[in-house]
Amino acid sequence: MTTVPKVFFAKWKKREFEKRSVFGRAQRKVKHASGKEVRTAYLNVPNKPDYRRCSRCVLDTTVSDIWFDAAGVCKYCQIHDEMERLHPLENMEEDLGRIVERIKKAGRNNTYDCIVGVSGGRDSIYTLYLARKLGLRPLAVYFDNGWNTDVAVSNIRKATDLLRVDLHTVMADLDEFKDLQRAFLKASVPDADIPTVYAIHSVLYEMAAKEGIGYILNGHSFRTEGTSPISWTYMDGRYIKDVHRKFGSGVVRSFKIMMLPYLLYYSFVKRIREVRLLEYIDYNKKKVDEILARDLGWAYYGGYHHKNLYTKFFQSFLLPNKFNIDKRKTELSALVRSGQMTRAEAIAELEAGSYKYDRSVVIYAISKLGWTLEEWETVYFRPPRSHRDFKTYLPLIRFLRLPIWLACKLRILPYILYLKYAS
Repeated sequence: MTTVPKVFFAKWKKREFEKRSVFGRAQRKVKHASGKEVRTAYLNVPNKPDYRRCSRCVLDTTVSDIWFDAAGVCKYCQIHDEMERLHPLENMEEDLGRIVERIKKAGRNNTYDCIVGVSGGRDSIYTLYLARKLGLRPLAVYFDNGWNTDVAVSNIRKATDLLRVDLHTVMADLDEFKDLQRAFLKASVPDADIPTVYAIHSVLYEMAAKEGIGYILNGHSFRTEGTSPISWTYMDGRYIKDVHRKFGSGVVRSFKIMMLPYLLYYSFVKRIREVRLLEYIDYNKKKVDEILARDLGWAYYGGYHHKNLYTKFFQSFLLPNKFNIDKRKTELSALVRSGQMTRAEAIAELEAGSYKYDRSVVIYAISKLGWTLEEWETVYFRPPRSHRDFKTYLPLIRFLRLPIWLACKLRILPYILYLKYAS
């Protein structure tokens, strides 16, 4: 970690920063920059009269776009059930064999037959491990945004060495990337971590096109991660460009922000397909941790996506305290639906205490972003906004939902894109 100014520690020790809360009176009225009057989110807790929790998982009315059926089952449980119908466990060996043969056939004349984006986390490293076990020839691609922990970097190095996989590292320009991150924080939206996620997707598609590789293996599993609510996490290239234009400076040159025309070109002209390999297996986190530790010397980093210090700051501190978003609910709900945890256990974990954060990581993040504590407070206490306050492709996506549905059915696009954004 870099050195943090002593004044940060002194002020934080006095808890000056925590004297005010973003959540004032329930449903406190504020105004957006646009002048529109809105009501901020407020801390929904079980004793509030309008609070409601899904009867099957632990997602609740802190998710603004949630809805429940007559049995009290939420929208995201129904998305899970649709994904289970598409990837039934009883057919997993047959389906997995078919997709692996398709990947091998498409890449038989290339050095690599697929690309795997690696971050050092459980999901991406196990995807790489599984690809090799299945006889595939992956190229590992690592996007370095300057915030990864030593544990994550070590996990990547050990995995690629032991599995004998070539590693290609794409380095972001750190000043340029921090400007993009600062822009999202100034925009006061709960999507401030998407520059990294979207940059990884852009880099993977660009590398696949450059190398003539037809398949990108994605490490996401709906059985262990679930589907993040669109009101909690939204991303597309137009959204990123609009936020950066309004709150950032300069131009992003160290990687391409993939706009819709690029995605269409990669998908329909270059015929690059994204495969979520973990959807074709019975993926159990505890068992996977044991396998990776035994075979690759993989080490856990202490929390959901905490392999990256910016993500750790964002998910453990900023989201819960500013936006009333606890992303543990998404993962716990997924584990409940897939039978890896009981609903009672998940509720008990949530009610045992709020999302714990490391104060030194928060101070480190503020300092690394180049802000004084006073400058950060100005940003932090801006009224919350959402992707709806910026230009996005979402209206177009919903207008084109039938063609998108067809593209997903033909396996040109991942079906989860239709379920989350277009349905």
